[in-house]
Amino acid sequence: MVNFAIALAKEAGNFLWDNFGKVKEIKSKGDRNLATELDKKAEDMIVERIKIKYPNHGILAEETEKSKLDNDWLWIIDPLDGTHNYIRNIDIFGVSIGVVFKGDFVLGVIYMPKDDELYVGEKNNGAYKNGKKIYVSSTNVLKECSVSFDSSIRYSPYKMLPVLDKLARNVFNIRMLGSSARVLSYIAEGKLDFAIEFHDMPWDFAGGVCIIKEAQGEFTDLRGDPITHKTIGYIASNKIIHRQILDTFFPQS
Repeated sequence: MVNFAIALAKEAGNFLWDNFGKVKEIKSKGDRNLATELDKKAEDMIVERIKIKYPNHGILAEETEKSKLDNDWLWIIDPLDGTHNYIRNIDIFGVSIGVVFKGDFVLGVIYMPKDDELYVGEKNNGAYKNGKKIYVSSTNVLKECSVSFDSSIRYSPYKMLPVLDKLARNVFNIRMLGSSARVLSYIAEGKLDFAIEFHDMPWDFAGGVCIIKEAQGEFTDLRGDPITHKTIGYIASNKIIHRQILDTFFPQS
């Protein structure tokens, strides 16, 4: 299953890279939320192969496919994570595939085609980048943290701006990369210390959950509860700093 997921991610990723700069059709999915014809084609490539190999498995994909979601096995797919970057010819985008078994994220694959970077996490078997084991950072002081923050501030500025203000005063620096696949892979290999996302859907983060956990990191919802395939928004971190993040930016009343 690991090798199969890797093959899916690479095939879709290489297709997207081959067509980079060639977007012909852009569709609106809501307030400044866009998709292209290439998102759909990449998703179809992945979904069709899963249905052939694992016909009884559930599939939760961003663009169209949402079937058998209560199955023990569930594939969660973002065929093009970083669509808005892709549309603007910014090469920060990737393919994200997560596999859930009975509610547990047991496999994650992220492929960043521009740099041919493959991240894989398998439950109880570690996290790897291009075959080399990776680990999260060891930063344990907020003031030294490099973090990623949700770029979709337009959706709930009243809720997000106070957190961003606290971040600005409490961490070293803040990034907005426009791709959860890129952010989560950077956390897994220690380039970033944590990320806060308010509006990311399961397909945005599913590929990164197992990778980060197997890299010795932590992944929860915004209250600190376990992540599920129904969660919206998350905190992903190097684990050491996780409690400080919750206490500083999301104190429970």
